[in-house]
Amino acid sequence: MEWKRRIRMSDQNLQQLITVKNEMTRFMMTYKFGMDEMNTKLNILKEEFQHFHEYNPIEHIKTRLKSPESILKKMYRKNLEITLPSIKKNIQDIVGIRIVCSFISDIYRISEMLKQQKDIKFIKIKDYIKHPKSTGYQSLHIIVSIPVYMSDRKEEVFVEIQIRTVAMDFWASLEHKIYYKYNKEIPERLTKELVDAARVASELDHRMEQLHKEVNHIKEAEQERELQVLQVNNENFHLPMGLLTSFIKEEE
Repeated sequence: MEWKRRIRMSDQNLQQLITVKNEMTRFMMTYKFGMDEMNTKLNILKEEFQHFHEYNPIEHIKTRLKSPESILKKMYRKNLEITLPSIKKNIQDIVGIRIVCSFISDIYRISEMLKQQKDIKFIKIKDYIKHPKSTGYQSLHIIVSIPVYMSDRKEEVFVEIQIRTVAMDFWASLEHKIYYKYNKEIPERLTKELVDAARVASELDHRMEQLHKEVNHIKEAEQERELQVLQVNNENFHLPMGLLTSFIKEEE
């Protein structure tokens, strides 16, 4: 009789484990769908710029979904209750998306474009570009909430978006490798070198931004000169800008 009771308890435990696994699978799939949804929105912007604009601010996009093990470790570190509602409330970086741009101005441009999308809610912004970390790290971190429509309900999913330049991304990648090699405790001399390297990368970003602005000014000046030339029967006629603007006012 005792043996049969143990078998029944074992079956019950097994069924409970299956139920928990199914719930966890559904939970993780919801975040995966949120990642796909956000990635689709970003790829639409990227393709639009490639086809209809002269310049595409998005160099590349990288996505990642936190593993259940990583989520569990973070919950333990924070000393939080291990339940799915608690995870959903407290862990806002289960989905991570990194957008790499050419110039600093592109970072804020992309951020503004995302703000214009009505189904994306901005939850939190940390600007490590205007206020770099003590290590020298720079990036724009945004936590957004995006709706995921399931067969039986709608879920709001948190997504962490990091937007940075190529130089910032290169520096952050090397910093991560160095910290990983030294188990996050690197010699003071290397720490200072990293901070100095971050400063050099920042200077490069600002110099490239200035060059980018100057090139744009040259292009705008060329376009203005082209507008003021009318070609008829292989003969060029100068059109005063005042004449062109007067026609625009009349049409309005």
